[in-house]
Amino acid sequence: MAKLITPKVLRRGFELFILASLIAFGALLLWGNNLNAFINSIGRIHWGWVILGLGLASLDWIGGGIRNMVVVRHVHPNPTFIGMVLAGGMSAWASYVTPLQSGAGPMMIYAMTRDGVPLPKAVTSTLMTFISTIAFFAIAGPLAIVFGAGKSLGTRGDVLGLSLYDLFLGSLAIFAGLGVLLVVVIIFPRIATKLIERVATRIGQRNESVARRLTGLQAGLEQAHASLRHFNTAKGWLAVGIATVVSGPSHANKLLSGYVALRAIGIEAQFVDVLLLQTLITFLLYFAPTPGASGIAEILSAAVMSIYVPRELVPLYTLLWRLVLSYYTIAFGFMVFSTWVRKGLKGIEQNPIPTTAARPA
Repeated sequence: MAKLITPKVLRRGFELFILASLIAFGALLLWGNNLNAFINSIGRIHWGWVILGLGLASLDWIGGGIRNMVVVRHVHPNPTFIGMVLAGGMSAWASYVTPLQSGAGPMMIYAMTRDGVPLPKAVTSTLMTFISTIAFFAIAGPLAIVFGAGKSLGTRGDVLGLSLYDLFLGSLAIFAGLGVLLVVVIIFPRIATKLIERVATRIGQRNESVARRLTGLQAGLEQAHASLRHFNTAKGWLAVGIATVVSGPSHANKLLSGYVALRAIGIEAQFVDVLLLQTLITFLLYFAPTPGASGIAEILSAAVMSIYVPRELVPLYTLLWRLVLSYYTIAFGFMVFSTWVRKGLKGIEQNPIPTTAARPA
């Protein structure tokens, strides 16, 4: 997994991110079909909201750092706050410049080890941040629905006869189901390992390479189960509970970027409805194969938010939305990573990163 966070791989991921984003943005300009309106709208940007977006983007770092502190302190004494902030922010940065966010987990583990956290404890902590993210969305989404949030979305949108509210419920069900499946596999690994062992035995007779990968997955599940035992105490579950709550601020830029971008171009909308739509977009982008969901994110956001944004303003909205969601973090993350490169990326090859924490979301 160390190969996922080499300068060459990350640079190529960034290049693909920029290329796909530019193509998508150009397509939105053509679709808007009013270049003059786009240019004129730039002069009407409310810059206070853009600055607020910079503060939101910083929560990728600060919110993620606080969550890391909560989790790491349970297994390792006295982690530094700056180190945990860098681990949270650089994990988000790596997720934006690697396909399927595959670099997020390895980068978080690597940043923690740079701060002096032993590799096994860094893997355990990364796994628990992933579980806390799943738990946050699995709890917050249904709670919002119980309290009546997003009902007005039931009359908006029509995708194969489904409203935006229906799409949100469907995506929430899929996300929560995957989360439950993941937790069950980790807590009861014997069921999964026995199934994988049977599959590996059958496939191994035909394809030895695939069988080896399945065997590695089996070992990864056992490691994850062993990691979870560190938190199977009252204090451990308290730490997980706090990390779940802190997952809200650490994902604030993803959930609030749409509302900030709307206000920046002078559009007012119901806050909770926009929040749910951004949650829907966040769910769907987790499965996008391109670095940072580039190309796909721009088109998806434009399609979903078109109920609020006039056609000619969609390109500007998308640009500001991307700024809060990822551009700020990408720019600052490259500054940090370039400093690491100059000082030497110590420990990547010496301490190969296990596959069990490849993608903490």
